[in-house]
Amino acid sequence: MKCVMRMITYANVADMLNVVLFGKTAKQWKDENPAVKGNMRDVAILNQLLVLANLESYNAVLINQGKNQKGRMELFRRYSSYRH
Repeated sequence: MKCVMRMITYANVADMLNVVLFGKTAKQWKDENPAVKGNMRDVAILNQLLVLANLESYNAVLINQGKNQKGRMELFRRYSSYRH
């Protein structure tokens, strides 16, 4: 049961980061691109993968600080608004 919960948590975090970076969940992307082999991360450009790696690291820091998923999402959105 613990392993299943970890997988669900990881999938939720991965989808949160996908939404921050790509604007959609993995399922939404796959539904829009059924002919593409793999997932959105497989076809991402280098810059997107670098940003994703930074988001994953920052996400780990925020988790260690006790931020819940909603709070982390708000911080990511606030940060991304500065960059546009």
